[in-house]
Amino acid sequence: MKPWLKRTFVGIFGASALVGGMAACSHDHYRHGGWQSMNDEDVAKFKSRAADKIAGKLDLDADQKAKLALLMDRLQEQRAALRGSGDPRRDVEALIKDGTFDRWHAQDLVNAKLTAVRDKSPQVIAAMADFYDTLRPEQQAKVREFLQRAGG
Repeated sequence: MKPWLKRTFVGIFGASALVGGMAACSHDHYRHGGWQSMNDEDVAKFKSRAADKIAGKLDLDADQKAKLALLMDRLQEQRAALRGSGDPRRDVEALIKDGTFDRWHAQDLVNAKLTAVRDKSPQVIAAMADFYDTLRPEQQAKVREFLQRAGG
């Protein structure tokens, strides 16, 4: 393939990725609901309904339900750590407010996300392992089947 053609394809892909990322960040989650607009009570209700649905499909006992609740709490903590305390849209806007892209601030944002993943992931993995290991073989098979269906 000719070098100019490669550069053209890379440029088009890069531009489309940038535009797609900006479009994703510009979506107003606060107006349309979602996790961002939920208060603590709404989050608790959502987690309770999700836990009840999962428990019903897998026929969980009390110990398994407790492990599932702990897993959901750890996942929510991980999500909150990844989201951070700021507004992601404002963070992206701050990167492009001048005539040049603020590379240092962008790297700081990435480093903050990486730190959140590194710090919280062991707890998420432990909670997932504890939950999965308490499942009976037929329950584990249901989980694997669900993941296969969801992936395809």
